[in-house]
Amino acid sequence: MGQILSLDQMRDERARLRAAGRRLVMTNGVFDLLHIGHTRYLAQARALGEALVVAVNDDRSVAVLKGLQRPILPLAERLELVAALVAVDYALPFSEDTAAAVVQLLQPDMYVKGGDYTTKALPEAQVVAAYGGEVRLLPMTPARSTSDIIRAIQSGTRLS
Repeated sequence: MGQILSLDQMRDERARLRAAGRRLVMTNGVFDLLHIGHTRYLAQARALGEALVVAVNDDRSVAVLKGLQRPILPLAERLELVAALVAVDYALPFSEDTAAAVVQLLQPDMYVKGGDYTTKALPEAQVVAAYGGEVRLLPMTPARSTSDIIRAIQSGTRLS
């Protein structure tokens, strides 16, 4: 089970990882209604390094990104769920609309996002390029997103 850390605590942990020569992978997201797409994605991300940190959007930034009806689960629960996954070493909250400042502070060796993004559309990618890190886009699990789950519940249908 991963640790839930503050950004300052994670900065200190990053320094320890770097001193030990351990490769840090980072991703970020909302992680509202945790599902198989999330777990597969995070397992793929973890396989790319020796430690995985997941930055989780706070409730205010989720509402800005996804609309006022979101998140469904509060930040504390989303952090706990993400940290409980075997692939996750560290989870931390962040409040900005993008994770660019977190990436700048932690400077992970690799920053990953889902394949529904492009590197040009990621503000974090410019930050990673500036310090010489690597950006990787990982494949998505088809028809498995929180929005898909919400639509299925609202329509009374099952995901296939």
